[in-house]
Formats: sequence, C-alpha cells, structure tokens
Amino acid sequence: MELPPSRPQPAAQPTLPPEREKLLRQKAEELEAGFLSEMLSYTGLNATSDFAGGSGEDQFSSFLRAEQAKAMVKAGGIGLAESIFKALAERDDIPS
Repeated sequence: MELPPSRPQPAAQPTLPPEREKLLRQKAEELEAGFLSEMLSYTGLNATSDFAGGSGEDQFSSFLRAEQAKAMVKAGGIGLAESIFKALAERDDIPS
C-alpha cells in the first residue's frame, strides 16, 4: 500500500527560453523596485536630509528613492520580484 505525500508537491516550473526568463525576471525586479520606491516615499526618511531643501529637493529625492529601491532589490529585496516572476512565467507559458 502506497501512501500519498503528506505535503502537496510544488508545481513544476514552466520552462522558458533563457532570454525570455531573463526579460521576465528583469520586469519583475523593476516592479518590485517601483513598489519599494513608493513605500520609501511614505517613510519620511528624507524629511531631515542633508540637502538644502526647497523644490529641487522634492523633485530629485524621487531619483534617490528609486536608486535606493533598486539597490534593495539587487540585495535580495523582499521577495516580491520572485513571486511576480513566477506569476509571469506561469502566464507566459499559457498558449493564447
């Protein structure tokens, strides 16, 4: 008598061409960076910055946040890019 596995087996990852996988992973990382950048804008970290202030600071602080978010993603991020990548890969594998 054979018992079924106690845990469901993970679904097989769709096989994608390497260039397509690279593109989907890049887009997933861009989405995570955009999300993190937006979240950083609400933290108030730049409220007391080393900049001189004024309207220029408001305009250019978004560039700083975007670069900080990209660095966070490169360092591993929060795992959102991997989830997005898996969803994109599954969807990409579906014939239209």
